[in-house]
Amino acid sequence: MEAPNSTRLTGEYCNTKLAYSRFRTREVFVGNIPMGADNPIRIQSMTTIDTMDTIGSVEQTIKMVDAGCEYVRITAPSMKEAENLQNIKKELRARGYEVPLVADIHFTPNAAEVAARIVEKVRVNPGNYADKKKFDQIDFTDAAYQAELERIYKKFAPLVGICKEYGTAMRIGTNHGSLSDRIMSRYGDTPDGMVESAMEFIRICEDLNYYNLVISMKSSNPQVMVQAYRLLVEKMVAENMNYPLHLGVTEAGDGEDGRVKSAVGIGTLLEDGLGDTVRVSLTEEPEKEAPVARALVNRYSKREAQIAKESPREILHLKEESRTKPYEAAEVNTFVGGSLVPRVIMDLSLQNLKDPFVLTQVGYRYDALLDKFHMGDQSVDFVFLGDALPSFAMPGNLKQLYNYQTWLNIQERANIHPIYTLSEFNHSTHKDPVLNMVYISNRDLATDSFAEMALDETVVFILETDYTHGMADQRQFFANMQELGLSNPVILKRSYAAEDFSGPVGDIMNPEEPISKIQLYAATDFGALLIDGLGSGIWIDSPATPVDKLASLSFGILQATRSRISKTEYISCPSCGRTLFDLQDTTQMIRQRTNHLKGLKIAIMGCIVNGPGEMADADYGYVGAGPDKITLYRGKEVIKRNVSSANALDELINIIKGDGLWIEENEVAL
Repeated sequence: MEAPNSTRLTGEYCNTKLAYSRFRTREVFVGNIPMGADNPIRIQSMTTIDTMDTIGSVEQTIKMVDAGCEYVRITAPSMKEAENLQNIKKELRARGYEVPLVADIHFTPNAAEVAARIVEKVRVNPGNYADKKKFDQIDFTDAAYQAELERIYKKFAPLVGICKEYGTAMRIGTNHGSLSDRIMSRYGDTPDGMVESAMEFIRICEDLNYYNLVISMKSSNPQVMVQAYRLLVEKMVAENMNYPLHLGVTEAGDGEDGRVKSAVGIGTLLEDGLGDTVRVSLTEEPEKEAPVARALVNRYSKREAQIAKESPREILHLKEESRTKPYEAAEVNTFVGGSLVPRVIMDLSLQNLKDPFVLTQVGYRYDALLDKFHMGDQSVDFVFLGDALPSFAMPGNLKQLYNYQTWLNIQERANIHPIYTLSEFNHSTHKDPVLNMVYISNRDLATDSFAEMALDETVVFILETDYTHGMADQRQFFANMQELGLSNPVILKRSYAAEDFSGPVGDIMNPEEPISKIQLYAATDFGALLIDGLGSGIWIDSPATPVDKLASLSFGILQATRSRISKTEYISCPSCGRTLFDLQDTTQMIRQRTNHLKGLKIAIMGCIVNGPGEMADADYGYVGAGPDKITLYRGKEVIKRNVSSANALDELINIIKGDGLWIEENEVAL
C-alpha cells in the first residue's frame, strides 16, 4: 500500500484518462429508495436528538427530509433505543413521511438484531460489533487469528439471517478511529487495515448468501479516507464484488473548515467516479448537512454527458513507471517546489492598489503609524497584479507577479516576476534570472510551441484547464510531464465564473451561497490533486468572491490536505443521540480559546464510540465520558478522567501549557 500522500495514477477509477464514469455497483434497496447501479447518488444525514425522545427525533427527521435527506440514520446504542425506533417510524409514517431509516449500531449486536426487524437498514462497525478495541497490542498466530474470525462469524451470522428474512439492507462501515486490536495488531493503523476489516464481514455475508450491502471507509483524515476507498475498490474488483459505496469524512468540524475538509475527501472520490450515497458530517444542525452534500453531488449528475461532447485529450502513451511514481517537483530558488510547502497566489489586479490597507485581505496588516506591514500565518506568498502598478511600497517578503509586457517596463524588479503565455515565453528576449512563470494546459504538451520551449530551473508552470472534468485533465498533465522527464514546479490554477456557483444549494436558498459553493468546488478540484502530492501551489481565480474569502479558502484547502498547516485543526464529530454534551457550543468555546495555536490538532468527541481512535491523529482530545464528565487525552493517552465539564477546558489548557505548547494570543506574530 502506498503512503497516503503518494500519487496514484493507476486503477480504473483513479487514472490518467479523461473519460468520466461512475464505478458500476450493484443495486441495493433501502426501503423504497434504491442506491447503486444507475440510481442517483443518494443524500443522507443523522439525527442528533436522544433516540428515546420520539417526537423530537421525528421532528428533526422531518427537517432533514425537507432539507433533502433521502435516508435518515438514528443511533441505537442499546436495546431500549433500538426498540423505540418502532415508535419513531410509526409516527413518521402517520405524518406521511416514508423516508427509510437506518439504525446506527456500535458494540451491541442484540440492539442490531432488534433494529433490523424495524428499520430499512442497519449500520454496523466491524471494529466494535463483534470485535474489541482496548489499544492492546497482541501478536496473533495464524491459528489464533482464524479462531477469532470464526468467533466473529458466529456472533455476526444471526444479524445477517434477520436482514435476509426482513429484507433489511446493511452498511458495513469501517471507521479509521475504531479498528479492532486484532486488525491493528496485524495491519496497523492503515488503509489496508480498514479495508480488511470490512472485507472480513463482507465475506461472511457472501458465505451466507446475503448481498444487500453498502460499504464505507470513513476517517477524519481525508488522505487516509481517499486511499482506503480506492484500495477497497481494488480489493472488491479482485474478489468479483461491486457493492455500493457510502462516502463521508468523519469529524469534519463546522463552518468553512468542515465544508472544505468534507469536499476534499468526498469530492476527490466523486471525481474518480466512486460513491453511491453521501453524508457530510458537520458539527452543526443536521438539516444543514444535506444541502452541502447535494451541492457536491449535483456537479456530477450531467458530467458524463457533458464530457461526451468534448474532444478527447489523451496526449501521451504512458510508461508503467510514469503511472506509479509520485511526481517530484524540483525546487526553484527556494521560492517554490521541492520540499517547500505549496504556495498561495492571490489576484489583486482589480483591487485599489493606492491603499496599502488592501493587503489586509491577503494576510498583511498595515501599521500606518510605523509605515510597515505585519505578516501572519495565513499571509499569501504571491500577489498577481496583472498590468496594475501599486502606488505604495509592497512588503519585502511578498512577491509580485505581472503580465510579461508590463514586467518588461518595470525598472526595479526585486521580488517582481513575470507571467508569460507560452508564445510570449518562446519569443521573449528578456527573462527573469530568478523566476519565470508560464501559463500552460495539458493540451499544450502536444504542441510545437511546447516542444520549442527552452526550459531551465527558473521556469514554473501555471496549470490551467477549461475541460469539464478539469481535475482529471490536470492530473493527466503531471503524468505527461513524468513521461517527458520534466520536473518543473506546477502551480494549480482554476477559474470560476459567478454562474459556476449561482442558484440554490440543493433545495434551500442560502444568502452566502456563492461563497459556500466555491468552497466545495475549489476544495474538490484542488484537494483531489494536493491529496496525492500534486501541485506546488494554488491560485483560485473567482472575481465574484471577496479576496479575503479566497485567501482563507486557499489556506483551508492546504490545511485539509495536510500539505500546509497554518492554523489550529479541530477534529470535531457531528453529534448524534449518543452525544453527552452540546457539541456545537463546546466546539465554539474551545475554538475561541485555542484557535491561535498554529499547528495543533484538537479533537472534540461527543462520546467514546470513535473518540480515542479517531483522535489518534490529534495532539489533544476532549471526549464525553458521561453526563457532565469529560476525559482529556494527549494523543491516545488518557491524562485526566471524569473532569467536570465546567472545568474541562481550563484543564485541557493546563495540559497544553505543561507540554510547553501554549502561547498567549498577544504573543502571536502578526
